[in-house]
Amino acid sequence: MTPLYLASGSPRRRELLTQIGIPFTTLSASVNESPLPNEAAPAYVERLARAKASAGLAALLPCEANAALAVLGADTAVVLDGQILGKPVDREDALAMLAALSGREHQVLTAVAVADQQRCLSVCVTSQVRFRPISSEEAQAYWASGEPLDKAGAYAIQGLGAVFVQRLEGSYSAVVGLPLSETAELLGQFAIPCWQPLSAR
Repeated sequence: MTPLYLASGSPRRRELLTQIGIPFTTLSASVNESPLPNEAAPAYVERLARAKASAGLAALLPCEANAALAVLGADTAVVLDGQILGKPVDREDALAMLAALSGREHQVLTAVAVADQQRCLSVCVTSQVRFRPISSEEAQAYWASGEPLDKAGAYAIQGLGAVFVQRLEGSYSAVVGLPLSETAELLGQFAIPCWQPLSAR
């Protein structure tokens, strides 16, 4: 069975892979996450997912040059009116994002890429999320919880931010950080099945 490495520090992605029974080893892969000039959001997240998978593979190859292995990379972006909302840089930035998302629909794009020494396959999944109106007092209280700090769009659907979500069309797991149906399909092409028994981990 092909060993899988997860090129991500996200605890949410670790939990999602574990949820569908896929053993993996975590590694760090640092890439520049700045969008390119005029880069569309789908191209941006897919480029970063592929870059993370490739960076993880490059980090392993000096020691594992002859090994059969695969590396998974992923990236998520919140998009409003065509603009990518990244992680807030400070309190004011987070409050501005929440105010912009309040009472409106936005897109969450998550791309996942899997690479080995022969190929890199990727897919991008788009979900539609609608927020109910958020008062300034709620936004400030949410910021004080600490949750928005390292989240794209300044919220976490799997956490306290779930109370803002009025409607979701698409993949819940993709909004959290990893589209499980598409991820399982990609990994299957690298001989990595889901639902592996605990003894395989």
